[in-house]
Amino acid sequence: QVQLVESGGGLVQAGGSLRLSCAASGRSFSSYAMGWFRQAPGKEREFVSGIKWGAGTTYYADSVKGRFTISRDNPKNTVYLQISSLKIEDTAVYYCAAKNTWYGPPPRLRSEYDYWGQGTQVTVSS
Repeated sequence: QVQLVESGGGLVQAGGSLRLSCAASGRSFSSYAMGWFRQAPGKEREFVSGIKWGAGTTYYADSVKGRFTISRDNPKNTVYLQISSLKIEDTAVYYCAAKNTWYGPPPRLRSEYDYWGQGTQVTVSS
C-alpha cells in the first residue's frame, strides 16, 4: 500500500520561505509522477507543481513559477517543494499526490492521481 506523508508546513510571514516534504513509502516510485496541489478555504484544489520521478523533469503552475522549486531525493523516497517569496494568497493546505506508472508530464487534474497525502497547512501572514 502506498503512503504519502507531508510535513514542513507552518506559519510564515509574507516574503518568507518554507520547504515542504512528501515522504513516500510502499513501493518503488521510479515510474511514478508526483504532484503538489493546494487548496485554500472555499476554493478548488489546484495543481502547483509536479515531477516525473524517474527523469526528474519538473513542471509548475504559472502562479508559482520562479518562486517554488520541486525536487526529489531518490534514496529517501522523498519529494520536496521549496516555496519562497511567499504571498498571502499562497495560504492553503498543500497536498502531495502520486500517479502510478505514468511517464508523461504530471497531470494537472486531481482526479488523475491514485494516492494522496493528508496535507500540510501553510499560512502566510502580513
